[in-house]
Amino acid sequence: MAEIAGKRIVLGVTGGIAAYKAAELTRLLVKAGATVDVVMTEAATRFVSAVTFQALSGRPVWSSLWSDENRSMAHIDLTRGADAVLVAPATADFLARLAHGMANDLLTTLCQARDCPLLVAPAMNRQMWEQPATQRNVAQLAADGVAVLGPAAGEQACGEVGEGRMLEAQEVFDALVAFVQPKPLAGKKVMLTAGPTFEALDPVRGLTNTSSGKMGFALARACAEAGAEVTLVAGPVCESQSSRYAAKRIDVVSALEMRDAVLAALPGQDVFIAVAAVADYRPASPSEHKIKKGAQTLSIELVANPDILAEVAARPDAPFCVGFAAESRNLAEYAEGKRKAKKLPLVVGNLVQDGLGGDTNQVTLFDATGAHPLPAGDKLAVARGIVSHIERLMKCPE
Repeated sequence: MAEIAGKRIVLGVTGGIAAYKAAELTRLLVKAGATVDVVMTEAATRFVSAVTFQALSGRPVWSSLWSDENRSMAHIDLTRGADAVLVAPATADFLARLAHGMANDLLTTLCQARDCPLLVAPAMNRQMWEQPATQRNVAQLAADGVAVLGPAAGEQACGEVGEGRMLEAQEVFDALVAFVQPKPLAGKKVMLTAGPTFEALDPVRGLTNTSSGKMGFALARACAEAGAEVTLVAGPVCESQSSRYAAKRIDVVSALEMRDAVLAALPGQDVFIAVAAVADYRPASPSEHKIKKGAQTLSIELVANPDILAEVAARPDAPFCVGFAAESRNLAEYAEGKRKAKKLPLVVGNLVQDGLGGDTNQVTLFDATGAHPLPAGDKLAVARGIVSHIERLMKCPE
């Protein structure tokens, strides 16, 4: 994970049952190439031992302002040169002390003395989270520039169900990786389409394709990481993570529904990325009832669906439009033909055997200057490469 490799993270751990997740988070960060300095509150050591974090991080664990190992003014030195301070879990007590500028242990003191960004992942009982005082403290921290990650809703250690549960370690890791990315699209609004469409034949059958939506969701995440406000129009997919990165998610089924959703959300968008594998045709007259098996052949009249990308690109106030061309052959010919026919600044082309439905992709970017292959990789890495190219084209249009 090159996006976090070489970064130095100060990981604060406070006294909550979710402290066990911080151990897994430490493992993920170290595995990705980050240097992790763990700072524990006294209460945190009641849940997970310092030895655990020392073994996982390979570095000394800090816990007190007064112990001998802190004679070098750790509350100052630990954050110098750090890329971020991340407190996970962050209890209600810790958030309250932080919001009011208190510095009465090593962790709160270094948070006050830091010269790097601060992120917190709240973790507490649902009623503690809902308390007006906690909400005021969190709002104050956000106003002060602290990034608040979560919390999530779900079953809690006390047996109750509600909001206040700390995000899972992988979710916190992903949020931290996103946080440290460059922000070339800050202030921009980006709308994407993702996944397939489903064109009904009858109440239970339809025409669709094998698009998983993973490339569109990866691009939504990459755009959000780059600082954009993301609207995601998603066809029927099995992805549950996309809404974490989209400011707004709109779920649709058919091509006509996708067109309506795109046009309704289009005003004010700076970029439109048409990743979805939209069906070119739909049944002219879907059956009201299930089609029963009978004759050996069945004829279905199909009519053309609207070309959403072409319609958006042709508008006088069109945003920067990016198309996708998934082909089984003649990629350069067909992708460049699509770019010219629709007058697009950029088309992302790939062979279906290289990426459709899978977790990796290999794409070539076609713009006015020619073809630009990107290295094959997981779809998020490819998406980040596409976003970088979009940013360059928007900054220096040909």
